[in-house]
Amino acid sequence: MPKNEQAIKNPKENASHSTNSGWQSYLTAMLGRNVPEASRQWYVRQLKAFISHLKIEGTSLAAVHGDEVKSYLRLRGADSSLEGWQFIQCVEALEIYFADVLQPAWLNDIDWAYFKASSKALDIDHPTIARASIHGQLRNNSRVAPLGAEYAPSIQALVNAIRLRHFSIRTEQTYVHWVERLFRSTKNKPVDHMGAAEVENFLSDLALRRNVSPSTQSLALTSIAFFFREVLQRPLEGMEFARAKRSRRLPVVLSPLEMKALLDNMSGVYLLMAGLMYGSGMRLMECIRLRVKDVDFHYSQLTVRDGKGKKDRVVPLPQRYSKVLHAHLVGVKALHDSDLKDESLGEGRGEVFLPHALDKKYPNAAKEWAWQYVFPSSRLSRDPRSGVTRRHHLHENSLQKAIKKGATLAAIPKQVNSHALRHSFATHLLETGTDIRTVQELLGHADVSTTMIYTHVLNRPGMPPVQSPADRL
Repeated sequence: MPKNEQAIKNPKENASHSTNSGWQSYLTAMLGRNVPEASRQWYVRQLKAFISHLKIEGTSLAAVHGDEVKSYLRLRGADSSLEGWQFIQCVEALEIYFADVLQPAWLNDIDWAYFKASSKALDIDHPTIARASIHGQLRNNSRVAPLGAEYAPSIQALVNAIRLRHFSIRTEQTYVHWVERLFRSTKNKPVDHMGAAEVENFLSDLALRRNVSPSTQSLALTSIAFFFREVLQRPLEGMEFARAKRSRRLPVVLSPLEMKALLDNMSGVYLLMAGLMYGSGMRLMECIRLRVKDVDFHYSQLTVRDGKGKKDRVVPLPQRYSKVLHAHLVGVKALHDSDLKDESLGEGRGEVFLPHALDKKYPNAAKEWAWQYVFPSSRLSRDPRSGVTRRHHLHENSLQKAIKKGATLAAIPKQVNSHALRHSFATHLLETGTDIRTVQELLGHADVSTTMIYTHVLNRPGMPPVQSPADRL
């Protein structure tokens, strides 16, 4: 057995060895990573479990290859009974050893952040599965007091009205949220006794005491007005309330140099996702939900399905990331084939979530390669609605955190988020002379006036650039 492996497997017996021993090096590495003292023994156990797995496979720790590490992490990720924090601990235990102690040549072949970001379990109100959740099952926010049972029929009626009109799950969650807040503000007043006065007080309170933005107050009004008009059949008219002061906000746009710096400080699957978002103008969830069938390498385009406003559109596939995306899909296909063959996963193996009850119309479609997510999670998740264990897409928070981290590393002094990539896409197209109607179509805007916001951040909005008087001194 190699020295490092022996030292790690028997830390007590090797406590007196030199600081260059594998065990001491691993302890030092954990200290450098600020692993809490109480957690270190568990990191050691995770590493020992990996060593035991290698022994069964006939491989030593010193001779292990990156593919074997990834295979092991996928095996652990397939255990849906494993808590998210336990899986993160497993990934970090191996990462610390290989990155800080062994430092093999294949180290950069493993996207550690991707594995760690896939630990989050699906919620009942997850943006993809919630639309098909069981009738009337709504989000349970433990941070606020639950509404009284007398309000349940009204909330259910609101959900029915929203789903009858095929609004998005995000819209449903937003409308329910504001109507519930209105109910709480009335101090248990019956719904039949609520009217314009209660709504006016609630909206004024949002502006005066809670100091919300104009868009937030407008969203609250839209949600509540829908409830009174479509559910209670009592439209709100002639209301007078304090309005939040509206101010014009310009989008955050990165310069081409800043955009390059951001992407240079990202890696792995998140670099690919960020590159596609900037190169195509996709929104965050449009990228996250991308399916294999929506990638067209021949025509160099991506098809966005069910975008904002329930609209499909076609966006360009950046040539810069075409080969990278193709190689990525080869790995995803191998993962999917492995899921299909692994009978230990039980019912639902190799399946993916299908929207709009397509799983009933096409029973075998969930296992087809074309329907798989382009960016699948490294872990299997148990669907809280159906109880089926399947491989879902990456959680959107993981990409947002990766973009924020890349901006911090690139020292970009702007509030960079995922939507800044979309803003930069539109602005840079206009800067290079692309027609604004073309940009409107690529962004999926219903009205060109929405796209016009990007002309305000250009140096040449259709006229010669303005020169500062100070530059003429």
